[in-house]
Amino acid sequence: MSKRISILTGGMMLCLIIALVSLCLGAVSLTPAELFRAMKNGPNDTAGWIFWYARLPRTAACLLAGAALSVSGAVIQAVLANKLASPSIIGVNAGAGLAVTISCALGAISGWAIAGSAFAGAFAAVLLIMTAAQKTGASRTTVILGGVAVNAFLNALSEAVTTLVPDVGVMTVDFRVGGFSAVSYTRLIPSGALILIALTVLLTLCNDLDVLALGEETAQSLGLSVKKLRTVFLVLAAMLAGAAVSFSGLLGFVGLVVPHAVRKLVGSDSGNVLPLCIFGGAGFVTICDLAARMMFSPYELPVGIILSVLGGPFFLMLLIKKRGGRTHD
Repeated sequence: MSKRISILTGGMMLCLIIALVSLCLGAVSLTPAELFRAMKNGPNDTAGWIFWYARLPRTAACLLAGAALSVSGAVIQAVLANKLASPSIIGVNAGAGLAVTISCALGAISGWAIAGSAFAGAFAAVLLIMTAAQKTGASRTTVILGGVAVNAFLNALSEAVTTLVPDVGVMTVDFRVGGFSAVSYTRLIPSGALILIALTVLLTLCNDLDVLALGEETAQSLGLSVKKLRTVFLVLAAMLAGAAVSFSGLLGFVGLVVPHAVRKLVGSDSGNVLPLCIFGGAGFVTICDLAARMMFSPYELPVGIILSVLGGPFFLMLLIKKRGGRTHD
């Protein structure tokens, strides 16, 4: 217990430090004293404007997206009993992206419309993968391959809509690759509310998630309504991924890398994994965004590029380690 508390406390403190550094550094750096004055005095000078309208929404977006995508990945992995699953790999993010694209093409661009459509698209994608896996009795590797195919198909549809409706301004490079340079309170606040609600509910269901991860027969023998509970977890995972995509774009591999790293530290107990995924994911995305801002200053990379550079080799390493999943089919 003391080790768990120490790790969680350390993760929370590290996340807070990373967030503070993110608020201070950028094209124009702010000292801690300037940051404190900006917080106190509001957007009445240059430092205040930078803090309130650039650094604060961007850092909050990084923290929320990282926490949402990492917890969504951990939940999807538990429900599918597949540690190679993540929102970006099996098409959940792509489903959200397609729904956002269609929503914008139809002129529904308010914060709640974007957040709601992203959730609907993410849930439709995860439900498609889950239903296909159950109906066909697909192996874990087949589920991943099917998810990759769905991901490619949905991304192609998004590109088609963007081509046919060029005025869909949301489909910038930042959105397709994933980034926070254009984040605004209009989109962040509704999506952030959905993320906080989903995280709160999931933290109360950790024991049920552990039982569900034991297998359908075991869960039913312990009195759980497996289908109903699985649907609840998929809805919450889709809410997290969809809400994050609505303002961060199609960020990849967060839901794969962070849950694996967390399990190495605290094991597979969801009561330990989910809270640490919140802090780990939030800190991981924020520090990657900070690197994207600072590495080639004054030029800025979309953070999705950094995440793909880190996550792609990590995914390949997992595939090689598991020999393509054949030992787990």
